[in-house]
Parts: sequence; C-alpha cells; structure tokens
Amino acid sequence: MSGLKRRRLPRLTINRLVPNALTLMALCAGMTAIRLALMDRWQFAIAAVVVAMILDALDGRIARLMGATSEFGAQLDSLSDVICFGVTPAILVYIWALGDTGGLGWALALVFVMACALRLARFNTALMAEDPPPWASRFFTGVPAPAGAGLALLPMIVSFELGSEFFGSAAVNGITLILVSALMVSKVPTYSAKRIKLPPSYVGLALIVVGAFTAFLVSTPWVTLSLTGLAYLISIPISANSFRRLQVAAERGDVLPTQGNDTEDHDTA
Repeated sequence: MSGLKRRRLPRLTINRLVPNALTLMALCAGMTAIRLALMDRWQFAIAAVVVAMILDALDGRIARLMGATSEFGAQLDSLSDVICFGVTPAILVYIWALGDTGGLGWALALVFVMACALRLARFNTALMAEDPPPWASRFFTGVPAPAGAGLALLPMIVSFELGSEFFGSAAVNGITLILVSALMVSKVPTYSAKRIKLPPSYVGLALIVVGAFTAFLVSTPWVTLSLTGLAYLISIPISANSFRRLQVAAERGDVLPTQGNDTEDHDTA
C-alpha cells in the first residue's frame, strides 16, 4: 500500500470559498424547510426552498465571475442539490399530503429522491463527455432538479391561494410526484435559462421584467410562484419543439446561431 498516494485537495483561496459558502447556505435552507414542515409552518417551509433555489442559482455565476470554479465546488453543489431539491420536497409532500397513505406514499417520495439523484448523476457524467453542438447547449436533458422541486411543490403552493381540499389530496400529490420524477429522468429537452443571451437592446426590458417579478414575488408570493410553475410547464413542449426544429436544421446543414457552451459550470442541473 506504500505505493499508493492519497490525492490531496489543493489549498483554496478566499474567493474560491465564497461560492462554496453559498452552496452550504442553500443546503442549510433546504434542511430548515424540513424543520419548518415538521412544525406545520408550511408557507415558511416553501419560502426556505425558494431561498435555496436563489442561492443555488447564484453560486455558479459568482464562481465564474470570481474565477473560482472548481471540481470540489461542482461535487459539493450536486450533493447539496440532492438534499435541497430531492430529499426536502419529497419529505414536505409526504408529511403534507401522503402521510396517511402509509408505505405507498413513502415509496412515491423515495422514487422522487432517486429520480433527482439519477438526474444529477447523468448531468455530471454528461459534463465529462464530448461537448454537444453549440445550438444544443441552450437545452437541458430533462427537467433540472430545482425546477423539479418547484413542480413537486406546486400543488402545495397553489393550495395557499385556492385551498387544500383538492390540491392537498394524496391522489393529486402522488400523481404529481410520479410525473415530475419521470420528467427529471426523461430525455425531454428543456430550456436552460442560464445560457440564453439577450441582445443589448433587450437588457433594459429584461431588468424591468426581473424587477416586476421580484415586486410581485414579495407582494403576492403564492400567486406569483403558481403562475411561474404553470409557465414553466407550458415551456416544456415549446422547448421540445424548438429542439426538434434546430436538430432538423442542423441535419440539413443549415447555419445556426451559437450560444456558447458552459460546460465548465459550477452549477448542476
């Protein structure tokens, strides 16, 4: 065994620790959501999951801006995502709607967690494979883990405005978990927002839209989150159709606009 050398992690500078700190903060938010659910504080639990999503969206971008991308950060991000967007939504839905179904409800929760883990493992493996064509880099394969968590919690979010008699039923939430699990491990192309580049003339409009979304999220959070979830569901068939059109055009040899490929990304999907 003396011939074997232990691989040591390189020393990390302070700027490389900032994105990892955000990832750990997201992990803490996800775990806190479970604690809040155990206390029946459901709206605060959903808010904690949203905070985890925001931090997860920021850590990779900050890592690239600071030149702090690393393999360590990517692996930490994946482990955090499994808990925040796999374990946490599954436990929340189980406690909220599936607890009375016994083993069946728990099995559905386990299926969702496994689907999230498989989705992240496939994404990490794809990063090591050959680069996709530039036009394909603007799409994910399947629903990303944060979006899957949001869709799994969508019935609960809608119930905050419309009541839980229907949206809190075990049937609705069980079917939702099954469908979202299938979407996460599927090969359905979905838009990758982080790789969409806007022309300079649209930057001002985009900032206004982001500001308006933030204002609505603060003033009417559950309506805003519900509409956002429904809008994402509508975008799935649109993105699949867009992918097929680009694929056919590429096979014909047409010249397609490129978006660039962010394979060296601290984020996971």
